[in-house]
Amino acid sequence: MRAAAAVNPAVAAGVGRTALLVAAARAIETHRPDALARDPFAEHFVRAAPASAGWPVRPDQVPAGEADPLWGRLGRYFGLRTRVLDDHLLRAARQGVRQVVLLGAGLDCRAFRLDWPPGCVVHEVDTAGMLTFKQAVLDRVGAVPTARRRVLAADLRLDWSEALRAAGFDAAAPTAWLAEGLLLYLPAAAERRLVATVDRLSAPGSSLAYEVKPGVEAPRVRASPVYAAARQRAGIDLLSLFDGGPRPDTAGDLTARGWTVTARTPYDFTAVHGRGPRPEPDDALAANRWCFATRGEEVRGRGRSRSAEHGDDGAAAAARRR
Repeated sequence: MRAAAAVNPAVAAGVGRTALLVAAARAIETHRPDALARDPFAEHFVRAAPASAGWPVRPDQVPAGEADPLWGRLGRYFGLRTRVLDDHLLRAARQGVRQVVLLGAGLDCRAFRLDWPPGCVVHEVDTAGMLTFKQAVLDRVGAVPTARRRVLAADLRLDWSEALRAAGFDAAAPTAWLAEGLLLYLPAAAERRLVATVDRLSAPGSSLAYEVKPGVEAPRVRASPVYAAARQRAGIDLLSLFDGGPRPDTAGDLTARGWTVTARTPYDFTAVHGRGPRPEPDDALAANRWCFATRGEEVRGRGRSRSAEHGDDGAAAAARRR
């Protein structure tokens, strides 16, 4: 596995390296007795890349435990985010959606670790380098997808719609779109183009879940231990990777296009699940929003319930692979 990583710089630096950070967090979460999400493949990615080979992948490898700003607090954030977005996608699938598109899929393994209903197709869109590294590791461990999986190498800052159609995407069918940990790094113009593309390709009954960090954080927040630890211990300067320009009002844009949008804080879901990060002074996570948008009627004409619209449908736990 290391040989594959050594010739592939996709995860060595920049935004690609953040995929390893999230994979390490998912690996640690997987081995917690009270895990919110389980990803048996995550630690294999971490160990396969020289940049992350020495990072922790289990709770007992984090000396400070929950108090650790990087592998404790930020790690729990990623674990909670994984659970919430897993539930959102599985809810859509249970209501009849059979087409899922993961935009900026990174090292996510939802096509392998979730129990999808029969007939589901999961499209993974990311850079060629990221997908090559990912496939090499998955092949090494003999991973078998639980849905029909299609991968598409594309630059999400450019036009990728025709390539997605060519890969078998059906714009006439409802789609569950996911942009997890993506929009924070895109220039504003690219974010607007991506949203316009999703809107153009979405049939009624489609949904979009995405993460944003509106505005620019105050200097005291930018000095947070979370950002400092990521920079000093993982070699990831998150603040330099976030696009520094004014952020677009994506929720407002989607609303104007006829979507219904609900924005939630991570702490809303900490309260739902009883586990996860909690607010603290000068909080690097406080500005983050997890947004859930739906277009038109639900599949099979079902109305949106409050819990489903917010992405916190606890019934999804029964459909998950534990």
